[in-house]
Amino acid sequence: MLHRKIEDVMTRDVTTVGPDAEFQEIVAALDARRISALPVVDGERRILGIVSEADLLRAEVEKAEDTHLLPGLRRLANRHSKGEGHTAHELMTTPVVSVEPASSTLRGARLMDRHHVKRLPVVDNDGRLIGIVSRCDLLRTFLRPDEDIRTEIERDVLRGALWLEPGTIEVDVREAVVRLSGAVDNRSLIDIVLRLCRAVDGVESVTHTLTFDFDDSHIRPGPAHFGRRSSGR
Repeated sequence: MLHRKIEDVMTRDVTTVGPDAEFQEIVAALDARRISALPVVDGERRILGIVSEADLLRAEVEKAEDTHLLPGLRRLANRHSKGEGHTAHELMTTPVVSVEPASSTLRGARLMDRHHVKRLPVVDNDGRLIGIVSRCDLLRTFLRPDEDIRTEIERDVLRGALWLEPGTIEVDVREAVVRLSGAVDNRSLIDIVLRLCRAVDGVESVTHTLTFDFDDSHIRPGPAHFGRRSSGR
């Protein structure tokens, strides 16, 4: 429910290089895949570092934009012959911030922001590389179709988490703005519904015209029945 997992959005087919890969080999791999960085792994695919275009051009530029670097890299590669000692091990950035596949996309976004990185290797319990997630991958979680958002709110929030009967709350989603209408038993439930809906990936904002039968705001928190009773119960 709610935030999707890293494994749902990560790229699984990851091009890597070994620590002994030389400058020309690294540039060729970046050029062939049209990517901006490569994980450096050992023989068991454990992460040793990340080598990026910025790493390769560090001596030439202080700050470079990803979309304009490859031509410059090709020129630099032509000036580096094999055996000059420019290996991935010497060029890579360490230590590497990684993430587990079961982590939420929110945790991935926070790690990127905290460590100022553009991508995170995804590793299993043994520390082996199984994928990579980029900022673009995470941003796509906020570009979900309205119908997907509505379905998740109805299925996972209202029925799955709160046990509300179908039809208790009507959900309308337009351009990622969620509008809720209907009536619930207790006033306190409205705040819970709004908070959970706002936490769903892709939701921009939540508005409502929800009403309640009983004002329980003066009652101390305790076990509560979230669902709305149907007639005859």
